[in-house]
Amino acid sequence: MLNRKLFLYSQGSDSQVSAQQLTPLGWDVVTAPDIYSARSLIDHHDFYIGIVCLNHDYGDIGSLEEFLLTNKFIEWIAIVARVDRQSASFGKLIGEYFYDYHTLPLDIDRLAVTLGHAYGKAELKHRPIDRIEGKGEYQMIGTSRAMQELYRDLQKIHETDAPVLIRGESGTGKELAARAIHQYSRRGGAPFVAVNCGSIPTHLVQSELFGHEKGAFTGAYRRNIGRIESAAGGTIFLDEIGDLSLELQVNLLRFLEEKTIRRVGATEDIRVDARVIAATHVDLEEAVALGRFREDLYYRINVLQLEIPPLRGRDGDFELLAQEYFEKFSRDGAYAAKGFSKQALHAMKNHDWPGNVRELINRVRRAVVMSEGRLIMPRDLGLEKYEESSYQIKL
Repeated sequence: MLNRKLFLYSQGSDSQVSAQQLTPLGWDVVTAPDIYSARSLIDHHDFYIGIVCLNHDYGDIGSLEEFLLTNKFIEWIAIVARVDRQSASFGKLIGEYFYDYHTLPLDIDRLAVTLGHAYGKAELKHRPIDRIEGKGEYQMIGTSRAMQELYRDLQKIHETDAPVLIRGESGTGKELAARAIHQYSRRGGAPFVAVNCGSIPTHLVQSELFGHEKGAFTGAYRRNIGRIESAAGGTIFLDEIGDLSLELQVNLLRFLEEKTIRRVGATEDIRVDARVIAATHVDLEEAVALGRFREDLYYRINVLQLEIPPLRGRDGDFELLAQEYFEKFSRDGAYAAKGFSKQALHAMKNHDWPGNVRELINRVRRAVVMSEGRLIMPRDLGLEKYEESSYQIKL
């Protein structure tokens, strides 16, 4: 069913446009008498288009601009009593924030056509390509061949309960894949516990993973349940498993073989039913050859393999990801940018993305905040080295 809600905001008390005029055109009109009511109504309704009736001096332009920026995914039409073509403020206001404007006396037939066109454009904005085709059933963004292969592998892996080793460069989304495996498995309603093995101080890893009893060491004032035990019934995700010491690798191997753990300072074993998903960005085969990683543990965790492709190997996905995170970050405040320029898209296409999706997310967030124009440019993304060649592309 089409969203036929139309938002009507009158800047001032004497609007010359009413809901009675617009309802016969097929719109469900919701009116707001002031800026505060307008903000509240938009928070509670999903509007595609809106009309703003401007008073003769355009009112408090600062507050109005902030309001329009915050709700820039709505297509706005302005109704004005007269047009001051010499006014820079009028030109900026209409050019930056409105789809179209109409002057009084109102031509209702012409307005009806404008509303229809604006609705069509707004519908495209509310249904961008990444929301239609870019998100798979695992809530992962991408339509490239590499991602289609990943979706097929995930389908096979989440239906089993065997250990999984996820490989991929830093920033590719290994934890996201692990969460997808857990969520769609029979364990989806149980805990998912993620542990970055490389971020925990060496002297605390044993206690963090396996827990400890009260008095087990200086400072152990109470019993602590370890990460593995807290994942009982669910999944324990061990990121950067290659950073574990050989001593801890022995304890982890025992858990994988016997499904039991022993807290530090305890005398009895505890049985824990938790699926293990491990991840690494290092070459574990090389680590085994160098004696840095136990061969028997390697074979225990490497029952099922999942390779996460780097962003540079995902043809076309950068644009879907950029649009997704642009929309997400744009909702956080009143920012000027309304999308990406063709130059910015060209720059992103030519960038190697050594930091993968994590780098893209950070660059888009920076661009949303720092951009001063309607469209994000390469320099806003920190990709100004591509800017000169970007302007040579055919628009």
